[in-house]
Amino acid sequence: MKRFVLMLGILLMSFTLFSNLGISAVNLSSQEIKDILHMREEEKLARDVYTTLYNLYKIPTFYNISKSEQTHMNAVKTLINYYNLKDPITDDSVGKFSDPKFTELYNNLIERGKKSVIEALKVGILIEELDIKDLQEAISRTNKADIIRVYTNLLKGSQNHKEAFIKVLQRYGESYTPTYTN
Repeated sequence: MKRFVLMLGILLMSFTLFSNLGISAVNLSSQEIKDILHMREEEKLARDVYTTLYNLYKIPTFYNISKSEQTHMNAVKTLINYYNLKDPITDDSVGKFSDPKFTELYNNLIERGKKSVIEALKVGILIEELDIKDLQEAISRTNKADIIRVYTNLLKGSQNHKEAFIKVLQRYGESYTPTYTN
């Protein structure tokens, strides 16, 4: 009996100690989990592409927005931690992704961006359009207030980034036709 009470006490103490570490992923749908993990790598894609294009062209907009994308990555990481999900980013090196689709997309976008400054700016706009589209879809697939709040803030940031890239593109006398969003 003493052993049972001791084990029960240890179990209850363990539960109390670890209960505040976050909510289990069980509280999320498989789609919500997929969306969070996708957004983490998509924000990394944006950061990595902008970092690479900044190093190539030294346009401050790429540098500034790459720093903002790191903030976006951190916001999604907060959701990953809160819901006890496995972070898909195991190697934070530029151009390294868990999902091979992101690796391929990174390589394709860099190849396109290397063609010219104009193409690099269009790559920036394209990434932000894709991000906006994906965030809008992810928002529509959840009812969790914390996730919606994070995604809504990311969405506002992506809209601002898109406008910043468009302004720089216009300074070069170019215009942009939307691919994913208006």
